[in-house]
Amino acid sequence: MNRVFKIYVFRHGQTYFNEKKTFTGFKDSKLSTRGIAEAKIITRKLKNKKFQIVFQTHLSRSKDTLKEVMKFHPECYAIIEDDRMIERGYGKLEGKTHEKTIKKYGQEKYDAWHRGFRTRPPGGESFADVEKRVRSFIKDLIALIKKERVNVAISAHGNSIRLFRKIMEHASEKEACSWFIPYDKVFEYKIKA
Repeated sequence: MNRVFKIYVFRHGQTYFNEKKTFTGFKDSKLSTRGIAEAKIITRKLKNKKFQIVFQTHLSRSKDTLKEVMKFHPECYAIIEDDRMIERGYGKLEGKTHEKTIKKYGQEKYDAWHRGFRTRPPGGESFADVEKRVRSFIKDLIALIKKERVNVAISAHGNSIRLFRKIMEHASEKEACSWFIPYDKVFEYKIKA
């Protein structure tokens, strides 16, 4: 008999780099005071949900947000680290502010790098690149849910969630590029198995 299983996806809380409008990418920036408060909001939103497996990336912002959430989930028996859901790599822009990037390269290049779907920042990933790894993650995730018959929570990053949503919601590239992924929202998806 088919049952419905849930996937709960949430972004880590705001970091100090986010606060300063700095390209973070694969750099490890800690949660800000506001980010810790946002992690607690996510925790409250998930408090009465049940999930048995959770995913995080190797970055502390993903782990620290998940640590808050896990305080109320003794039913969870596995924490899996999977960097296919890590933030988009910004290459040479990582650690640089948006303002300095615009001053150095101009608004047009900044816009193309920041929100263009197929444009890679110097040494970094495009949204199209991130979509490939997120699509691979989703394929394995659905297989895991069907095999283990579990609900899953994922502590991820803004741009991996952007592509996760695009795939799961069958959205266009234009829609996906226009979204802001909030720090205090839980996206919920259903899988029949």
